[in-house]
Amino acid sequence: MTFITLMAIGLSFFGLLIGSFLNVVIYRLPREKSIVFPASHCPACQKTIRWYDNIPLISYILLSGRCRSCRVRIPFRYPIVEFLNGAGYLSLLYRFGWGWNLAAFSLLYSALLAITFIDLSHQIVPDVITYPGMVIGLIFSSTLLPVGFVNALIGLFLGGGLFYLVAFLSKGGMGGGDIKLIAMIGAFTGWKSVLLTIFISALAGSAIGIILMLFFGKNRKFPVPFGPFLALGALCAIFWGDKIIFWYTHLGA
Repeated sequence: MTFITLMAIGLSFFGLLIGSFLNVVIYRLPREKSIVFPASHCPACQKTIRWYDNIPLISYILLSGRCRSCRVRIPFRYPIVEFLNGAGYLSLLYRFGWGWNLAAFSLLYSALLAITFIDLSHQIVPDVITYPGMVIGLIFSSTLLPVGFVNALIGLFLGGGLFYLVAFLSKGGMGGGDIKLIAMIGAFTGWKSVLLTIFISALAGSAIGIILMLFFGKNRKFPVPFGPFLALGALCAIFWGDKIIFWYTHLGA
């Protein structure tokens, strides 16, 4: 086994650990609880979870998905978030290699993952993630990423401005959390990628909306959180944005 392979395995395990922390964030932030104190504990019996019962993925399997103390079932979301974060970090490594791109977009990826599951469960996008995310995105873009400060600033205001306009014209059809989320994405990715993010998220959201209406009897007033679609669009822009933009600009050439 080569050193590079060992490094990749180490990064994946680090991603699993961060995924375990994201589960704390996803559970506690919407309930306005500290993500630091108290230590991880079972929500049902309040027993503190020991370190050997808190190993990502492995502990869930060994415990058969139940709390060791009270045997209440642990939501399947926990191993899913851990797996997705570990797999995401490994995929970003494959996309960018070792460097600041990997660090910056791993941070964005984890933020998007947490926001996705919070929005799915509570239909909110926490400001405590998006506001710092805008600042961190601008700092990364202006110092360590090839995006550049001006490009990132345009992305931030273009994405947020377009969504604010939609919210104004639709009189509340777009949530404030989504406005801040697309602004954060723009700060990390720049204006071209933020436009691509909006296009892909709108396309995916429309497709899911049509499916819900045709096959599940939902109407247009059925609330569908848009944060997960923005996260999907952002990830598509990060992984394949250059190829998609190149294909589109040369379409018919």
